[in-house]
Amino acid sequence: MMSEVSIVRCDFERHADAILEIFNEAILNSTALYDYKPRTRQFIAKWFEAKRAGGFPVIGIEDSSGVLLGFGSYGTFRGFPAFKYTVEHSVYVHKDHRGHGLGRTVIQELIAAARDNDVHAMIGGIDATNAGSIALHEQLGFRHVGTLPQVGFKFGRWLDLAFYQLLLDTPNHPVDG
Repeated sequence: MMSEVSIVRCDFERHADAILEIFNEAILNSTALYDYKPRTRQFIAKWFEAKRAGGFPVIGIEDSSGVLLGFGSYGTFRGFPAFKYTVEHSVYVHKDHRGHGLGRTVIQELIAAARDNDVHAMIGGIDATNAGSIALHEQLGFRHVGTLPQVGFKFGRWLDLAFYQLLLDTPNHPVDG
């Protein structure tokens, strides 16, 4: 872990540009996002609004100068009411700061937020070749629950999407409806 980092709740005004940079580097250079074109500031504005409207956290990690090193969030898993206790999360770390435990810290913060928000199941959709992310999720107690072969196509090849799940002990009193 790098020294002098802080966990923050991200907001559009302060973090939009850094989040945009991290997203776009991942889009252009990796299979962490199954997207082709860089995102825009308008996209990030709508993304933050959707997180706010859904009551979903955007958790960041900053260095001592206030530079965003990585972030994570979760959102709706599927848009049907009975999935209300399940979320899909994602975590992204700036390319210059990977391998220092920042992703682990962000995921641990997301797990704590999920518990606080009465989430029962966290789902991570991970490119099946992303060994680092898979190992991290397994270390944090997520288990592999399935792989969808060849559901993505990027960089001239088919991509397999692996799903990892963590079941939480919340909510105490789940209800229908």
